[in-house]
Amino acid sequence: MSDFIHPRVALLGAQSGAWQLPVCDHYSGVEALMRKSLKLQADMQQEFGSCLFDVTLDCEDGAPVGGEADHAELVSALVLQAESKSRVAVRVHPVGHAAFEQDIDIIVRQAGHQLCHLMLPKVESLADIESACSALDAVGNNALALHALIESPLAVSNAFEIAAHPRVQSLSFGLMDFVSSHAGAIPQSAMNSQGQFSHPLVLRAKLEIAAACHANGKVPSHCVVTEFSDKQALQSVARRAAQELGYMRMWSIHPSQILPILAAFAPDQSEIDDAVEIIAAAIKADWAPSAYAGKLHDRASYRYFWQVLERAHQTGRELPLSTQQYFANPI
Repeated sequence: MSDFIHPRVALLGAQSGAWQLPVCDHYSGVEALMRKSLKLQADMQQEFGSCLFDVTLDCEDGAPVGGEADHAELVSALVLQAESKSRVAVRVHPVGHAAFEQDIDIIVRQAGHQLCHLMLPKVESLADIESACSALDAVGNNALALHALIESPLAVSNAFEIAAHPRVQSLSFGLMDFVSSHAGAIPQSAMNSQGQFSHPLVLRAKLEIAAACHANGKVPSHCVVTEFSDKQALQSVARRAAQELGYMRMWSIHPSQILPILAAFAPDQSEIDDAVEIIAAAIKADWAPSAYAGKLHDRASYRYFWQVLERAHQTGRELPLSTQQYFANPI
């Protein structure tokens, strides 16, 4: 057998650098809830041995009007207080908003080295991404990753161009703003857990965003479910987003949504079991074709089953020690 090559490198090649993000992005903007979110993240990281969800501290909806600077200072302090291995992001005000550059100056200048990414709301075009990059450069940060929130028909039309920018890791879909941006042409029912999968314009927007991300090695992130107390609705939306629309990540707006999102995006246990055996056989065969359960497998199916294992790890599923070793030292 030749020298060991990590499965991600062997199977994904040039794509091995594609972004790997937790499947849940949890939002909070009120001080008490932000602190609780960070504590929950630390507790779950200790329990599972890895960070299963991002915490995004919100300035856009969290800051009171007139109190944007004080809120930015609070967010900056919370980021700096977070544990070193945590994943904490910030949603700033939109590019062009009076508080945008202030958010960047306070939060990124003070705590940018602790952030996993910056969420940009109301992104309409590539020009907005470039303006954000210029603002980051101005405070001495030319490496912080950007996530873009797509919330309008114009933004959807520019999704491929936005996703292609090298600083962009992920595109998120903003359902409620997208619906309301149509001046009443899309009914309110398109914002609920059922209607968002049946209205053609909403469904098209979701598919465009997912396609733009996958074409550029980025992560599509699904919108919130506002019926936060309806666990069945949440699980249905999350499962459909993952299995039907190709989404790899989803927003949470209440702590009770985190575990159901992880469960919905996790592979089935039978598929995990198959993936463990198939990847083990592939490594033994130096990635040459091999047989499992009467079926022939080669690099195409190896690639699929390796990604099953990656999703299992991202969602906290239990893996045998022989498989866990691949995730001990991420590449």
